[in-house]
Amino acid sequence: MDENAVLPVLRTVRGSAQLAVVGLGLAGAAWVLRAVWHVRLAVAGEPAGGLPDQGEGRHRPLNALENGYHLVSAAGDLLTLLCAALFIGWVWRMRDNARALSGEPPRYAGIWVYASWIVPLANLWIPRGIVVDIHRKSAPDRKLPVIVNVWWALWLVGMVTGLGLTYRGGADDVIARAYHGVGSLLFADLAVIGAAVAGILMVRALTAVQLVHIDD
Repeated sequence: MDENAVLPVLRTVRGSAQLAVVGLGLAGAAWVLRAVWHVRLAVAGEPAGGLPDQGEGRHRPLNALENGYHLVSAAGDLLTLLCAALFIGWVWRMRDNARALSGEPPRYAGIWVYASWIVPLANLWIPRGIVVDIHRKSAPDRKLPVIVNVWWALWLVGMVTGLGLTYRGGADDVIARAYHGVGSLLFADLAVIGAAVAGILMVRALTAVQLVHIDD
């Protein structure tokens, strides 16, 4: 069934916004912990036994600090996925409300709410475009909040530096980077943490715009 065939009913977004804020906060905290571990690894330095991944399928046993990073990394991945699910849930609710308020179909088809984050090239602009479209249809007479562009710029920096949701390396690869080039890791960490904070502010700002209509 065409999602544009039936006009959605305006629904409250308080609950989904609160969940998105919690998810962003947890993800940001997870990246703070990662950053702390990156610094700890850099300060400790590469062990005499070399890197965990020694090439040709050979791996040495992890020390306590490296094993701890594996746990921190795994927990961070789970919290990031939770954040993504909660954030997308908020976007979907806001998108429906924007359509109800404007009477116009969304600029992007519903599949892009999910796919735009993982499809190469599309993930450079479509997620922001969906958020911008939501705001414009919710409040066509109001300027786009600056925080939207701040959030997206920080997210892109975190992603292109190799540590976003699209990063395909394992924890051992990151450990090697921490031993030999922690500066780039910390730069990416700060960008992702900043994106989480900016995301919280953005969720609150855009939600407030729709609540003006919902609470009338």
